[in-house]
Amino acid sequence: MPSFPDVSVVIVSFNTRELLRECLQTLYRESRDVTLETIVVDNGSRDGSAGMVAAEFPSVRVIASQANLGFAAANNLGFAIATGRYVVLLNSDAFVKSGALRLSVDHMDRHPRVGLGGARLIGRDGSWQPSARMFPSCLNELLTISGLSTRYPRSRFFGRVDRTCVDPLIDIPTDWVPGAYSIIRREVLEQVGYFDEVFFLYYEEVDLCRRIKAAGYEVWYWPDITVVHLGGESSKTVKHLQLSQTGMQLTLWRMRSRLLYYRKHHGARGAWLAMAVENWWTWLRLVRNAASRSTERRANVRSLQTTIKIIREAWADTRGGATSPPRPW
Repeated sequence: MPSFPDVSVVIVSFNTRELLRECLQTLYRESRDVTLETIVVDNGSRDGSAGMVAAEFPSVRVIASQANLGFAAANNLGFAIATGRYVVLLNSDAFVKSGALRLSVDHMDRHPRVGLGGARLIGRDGSWQPSARMFPSCLNELLTISGLSTRYPRSRFFGRVDRTCVDPLIDIPTDWVPGAYSIIRREVLEQVGYFDEVFFLYYEEVDLCRRIKAAGYEVWYWPDITVVHLGGESSKTVKHLQLSQTGMQLTLWRMRSRLLYYRKHHGARGAWLAMAVENWWTWLRLVRNAASRSTERRANVRSLQTTIKIIREAWADTRGGATSPPRPW
């Protein structure tokens, strides 16, 4: 092998031992045409993930944290020891298809102004997942929570958030790509800095893509790179927090990170507007459902009341997006 591998693959794991095993098996089976090093950062798992990797994949470098550091901080540990020309983020519940790493390296080699590239994410059944997205804004938040983006996915206006109005098989520049899989130019990562650790979970990849674009580089979506992604597997192991109904996201953590993101990039007013949009919309739904004769809608009132409570809690926890709560969240 050369002194510097083509790719350093960084995988953060939290209680996903069986999926992590499958992720690593798939990675080595489908990536024989690139030189790579693999780094697994175990985020305080209780299921023996770190021991499994050490026993079954001796070539993998394992960093075993005693506590859950969060997605951003854990990846940063991997970034710090990575030696590859490119760094690939790969979720433990994501499985690369044949040629994915080779295509990723080839694209980056041919396009030196691209700082970060993403793949076409699909489910095990081949269903498409949002893979090229617009930066958050209050308008985009409203389009999402109102359901208009889902109802009119082919509309250039309503389908803009997840770019559902664009053929998913066409290469396009985009604002950001999900952290389930992305390839990052090493020198760009060193230039703009690693993940911002104020984000414990969610929005860290949005923030990184924003900084990469601000530095004059591009972010691209390449659909010929295919990655199977399950999504939300680590979140399923956290039982004491309410999960959102879309994508198994942890509602409280998502709201905290969103406030931190808006405060960082849009100031105090932007953070307040982001909170207000979701709060007002939830109140409107609450009033409508409480007055409805539909048993199903009336049964949803308690869930909406809980959401309003969590919005207020996230605002208090972050002081309006000004500070990140102590880790682990």
